[in-house]
Amino acid sequence: MSLLDIRVPAVVLRIDRNPFHHGTLGAVRSLGRAGVEVHVVADTAGSPVGASRYVRHMHPPPPPGASAEEILAVLRRVADRIARPAVLVPMDDASAITVGRARDELTSSYLLPELPGTLAERVADKAELAAVCASAEVPHPQTLIPDSAAGVDDALRRLGLPLVAKWSRPWLLPTGGGLRSTVLVRSAPQARELFLRTEEAGSRLLLQAYLSPGPDRDWFFHGYADRSGTVRAGGPGRKQLAWPRGAGLTAVGRWTPNTQVQALAERLTGELGYRGIFDLDFRRCGETGRYHLLDFNPRAGAQFRLFADSTGLDVVRALHLDLTGRSLPDGAPMAGREFVVENYAPMAALRAAPGGRELAWYAADDRSPGRVMWAQWCRHVSRRLYERLGTTTVPTPRRIPRAASPSLTDNEKASS
Repeated sequence: MSLLDIRVPAVVLRIDRNPFHHGTLGAVRSLGRAGVEVHVVADTAGSPVGASRYVRHMHPPPPPGASAEEILAVLRRVADRIARPAVLVPMDDASAITVGRARDELTSSYLLPELPGTLAERVADKAELAAVCASAEVPHPQTLIPDSAAGVDDALRRLGLPLVAKWSRPWLLPTGGGLRSTVLVRSAPQARELFLRTEEAGSRLLLQAYLSPGPDRDWFFHGYADRSGTVRAGGPGRKQLAWPRGAGLTAVGRWTPNTQVQALAERLTGELGYRGIFDLDFRRCGETGRYHLLDFNPRAGAQFRLFADSTGLDVVRALHLDLTGRSLPDGAPMAGREFVVENYAPMAALRAAPGGRELAWYAADDRSPGRVMWAQWCRHVSRRLYERLGTTTVPTPRRIPRAASPSLTDNEKASS
């Protein structure tokens, strides 16, 4: 018998158009395996997620650059189709912020944490986060926000090079414009050029002191703050390998006890009165040993399935249990467990894992997403290679058939 109330469906929402977002698949599998009816609102063009046997129905997402009202209109249509309250699971910052702002309008159709409407936006905003950390006495890299070219030069003098440049609201960056949310700046002209693109980026440019990477320095904490504010599920993890190396997403992560990181996470969410799923990124300073908070994501991180404890509880299941009034089981942490994203770390996926391991794409009970991922990934890599070589014709890889599944709609089967 499932611990979760399987009478209550879930809607997994992602606005970001990343076909290789393995966290979305993780949410689908986590809830689907527990018997929950899972609906997905996301772009499925070339995405392996739609091949999962645990998806009940794929719903068209809002258009790129959609307004909050357009996003709400999509969620209302999905709610009308489901015809009963559902747990809503945002999987990117834009989704979490929109849902937070419109919480009062959505509560008739969706179950949501009691989170103040602007808090998700406040912690996701890189400029606001610096102030949040200062008030909670959580270490944060020195951050300056220039308002002129002279301000950029002043920041360069104060922070030195290299430094980190971030856009305060990265979810507003235009697609296809070549702007990245975070850039390591190595020269003054590079910093000035970025500042000149502020209007295009849609938010302020932050210049931040650079904390160099190194062994045992990159950490993350995933958790769920329940209705009382107690942090449940999740835990601290160490980034073993990043993609791109040194400053990218977690390609290989390991569940590693760390009382300092845990204390910082609990202090910050407690000070804020935060409720719901969160994902924090830390970097330990090589000189002082202090852990500095780099990012606060008000939603599940892509590698959240690393923190599935001895009862199978993770942050997404914790959300469903808490919002449906069920008790969260007290499981034991699975310290030493690893999470590997195969397309970014294929060799790590083949190594022995004495502490246990979960792969982002492959699963014995849900094989189709892994097969689709490799077909699409080969095409993606081929396209990038041909672009670098200045060739426009990209070879089309052989289509790998999707396994038949009763959880797929007829239209989806036909499109495969």
